[in-house]
Amino acid sequence: MNKESFIENFRMAFGDYELPIGFWYSDEPTVEPKSTEGCFIKYLKLAREGKTFSLNEKSIDCPGGKTYLGFTNPSPMGAEYIANKELYKQSPKLVTDWIEEINTPDKSGKYINFASLNEIEDFNALEGLIFFATPDVLSGLVSWVQFDTNEPDAISVPFGSGCSTIITRTIVENRKNGRRTFLGMFDPSARPSIESNILTLAIPMSRFNELYYTIEKTCLSGTKDWTAVKERITNGGL
Repeated sequence: MNKESFIENFRMAFGDYELPIGFWYSDEPTVEPKSTEGCFIKYLKLAREGKTFSLNEKSIDCPGGKTYLGFTNPSPMGAEYIANKELYKQSPKLVTDWIEEINTPDKSGKYINFASLNEIEDFNALEGLIFFATPDVLSGLVSWVQFDTNEPDAISVPFGSGCSTIITRTIVENRKNGRRTFLGMFDPSARPSIESNILTLAIPMSRFNELYYTIEKTCLSGTKDWTAVKERITNGGL
């Protein structure tokens, strides 16, 4: 797969809209980690703007973020907090069951790196791509993802924190060579860290390896209906 060819196809489909960001683990940081404050989702803006950045256990302020990126084990207090303080689940038991189902990979001692596709050499080391999408852009991404499949969970909307839905789920799916993609950023705690008109679609590389070859064949290649939507994207949603 050629990165520049995909960028060319992405521009064909979405004009000058922002490219996705990629993320990957490494034994050494791509850049020296800086400490985050609160939800680290807001720091993804750095990658969206073209700055590569790295995180590890020590640099992440949020205990949930440490857990969902695989740096620490889940805390029993976390389940209590999610259920009884944030009121996101009916009981701590439901939270515990959810965490066990995710089966967060162990990445202790590692670094996770984020960068815009423009700043990444190739796709080889990536776990997945995260697209930050307005409703119009999301309609195109969903059309692309569903083009070659009738699987009902081709696009999943799982419960979870912002980071667990766009990063953890993507990593786990990629490691099992899965085909699901993940619509995310519905977590009210993370919403203030992102624009009000943006959701995310996270695609594991195991699925992107297939989608890479289909984008030119979809409606995004220039059908009448998509051309009208693309024009609105190009005009900033107007």
